[in-house]
Amino acid sequence: MSDGPQIDATVPPSGTGCQECEVAGGWWVHLRRCAACGHVGCCDSSPSRHSTAHFRETGHELMRSFEPGEDWYWNFRTETTVTGPELAPPSSHPVDQPTPGPAGRVPADWRARIHR
Repeated sequence: MSDGPQIDATVPPSGTGCQECEVAGGWWVHLRRCAACGHVGCCDSSPSRHSTAHFRETGHELMRSFEPGEDWYWNFRTETTVTGPELAPPSSHPVDQPTPGPAGRVPADWRARIHR
């Protein structure tokens, strides 16, 4: 685990969607971006909770929202929202990408499948 917050503002995001969900053909509710390595994963409301899994596997404790218009960070270690610098662009998934997403993979009953 990390000895403290890690931010590399120069690293771009890993893609426009959750890396693991994309490989598995899954879907997500919201996206989060690792401030240390750029990994894009799904939020804890999503069925697979890949951002939390990334934190547990790597110790990278700061995730930034990867949603359009949002600039907040979440610290997994302290379980608090925090502020941080601008990261390398893009700052969110494409505006035309639906939330939840991606288009064509979100089940009609998605609300019944999320974690609350």
